[in-house]
Amino acid sequence: MNRMSSLIRRTLMCAAAFSALMSSVPSHAQDTSTWQSVRQAGVLRCGIALSPPYTMRDIKTGDYSGIFPALCKQFGEKVLHVKVQFVDTSWDNIVAGLQSDKWDLALSLNDTPEREKAIAFSRSVVDYNVTLAYNKNNPKLPKTIHAISDIDKPGVIITVMSGTAQDKAISGEIKQAQIMRLPGFDETRLALMSKRADMLADDNMTNKLLDAAHPDWAVSFNPNPPLAQQGICFGVRKETSAADIAVLNKFIEGEQKSGGVNTIVQQAVKETIASTK
Repeated sequence: MNRMSSLIRRTLMCAAAFSALMSSVPSHAQDTSTWQSVRQAGVLRCGIALSPPYTMRDIKTGDYSGIFPALCKQFGEKVLHVKVQFVDTSWDNIVAGLQSDKWDLALSLNDTPEREKAIAFSRSVVDYNVTLAYNKNNPKLPKTIHAISDIDKPGVIITVMSGTAQDKAISGEIKQAQIMRLPGFDETRLALMSKRADMLADDNMTNKLLDAAHPDWAVSFNPNPPLAQQGICFGVRKETSAADIAVLNKFIEGEQKSGGVNTIVQQAVKETIASTK
């Protein structure tokens, strides 16, 4: 009887110890809920590299605008009910910063197979492909461009933002022309406009804006089939739960169906054209 009582006591003590241990370990949902952590912190950190009209910053006021900052602000304030903080970064570092928890969302990222190995993505906000803008009066370029091979010649200089999806796309196509990699939006456009570069590899929307702002000289070549066609999305950490991504996707889908995304795009386009004149 004493032996049985001792066994029962030891069993109960082990059960109590196990229960205490389990209660000290956070649940899987707590461990992986990005939005719960954001709510607890009271701020949604948005990593941002500049690429109008997707991401822009007023050089005088420091205020951010564009398609993704506007949506990020709405998601933080209206869905998560927290403040929104924009954190400056570069295209070369935006994925690494997301992985190392320097921000909760990465803005305006192309959903590529290579990036999918490192991070996860929201649904596509807008579509994307790479085009090449150039000065139609440039004697180094043919009057009519039919294919990449027409401009992939020694002596032709193509500028592109370093670390971007368009950098990767054009790097895989160009064999003979020189690629001039520059850190930002302004630098690449200045290189084209000052004739340091002959062509600018960028996404279809921003090159259309350049054409519209400078119709006297700017035109774009659109490769066929489209080069690097994909969606532009929000990036989140790889461990973000499916439930959290669904919350973000529901918000994006709602803004798309209501016309909110189109309104934001139109405003961003107007701002970009005004800034390039």
